[in-house]
Amino acid sequence: QVQLVESGGGLVQPGGSLRLSCAASGNIGSIYSMGWYRQAPGKEREVVAIMTSGGFTEYSDSVKGRFTIARLSAKTTISLQMNNLRPEDTAVYYCNLRPMDLWGKGTLVTVSS
Repeated sequence: QVQLVESGGGLVQPGGSLRLSCAASGNIGSIYSMGWYRQAPGKEREVVAIMTSGGFTEYSDSVKGRFTIARLSAKTTISLQMNNLRPEDTAVYYCNLRPMDLWGKGTLVTVSS
């Protein structure tokens, strides 16, 4: 079964840090990119960070300088290090893999005091 599984979400205070992980399994074939998206309550899903198989990274303006996407030694696993979190970062974070356009079920990140 082809799937993406996210982990690492939770509740954190403003200014705190969290690290998300996403592991792909199954017959996923070649990978063009893996990335993170998020969807806050009442809003559309938006891109957070993407990394191509060649190592190129792209971030949304709202997270530049605070979030870092990385590929772990297992090339089918990525992480998202989130620092200096803000209440507006509260959302369900989803992992995505292309070209299959495979999505994980999401992990909730809540930033609140």
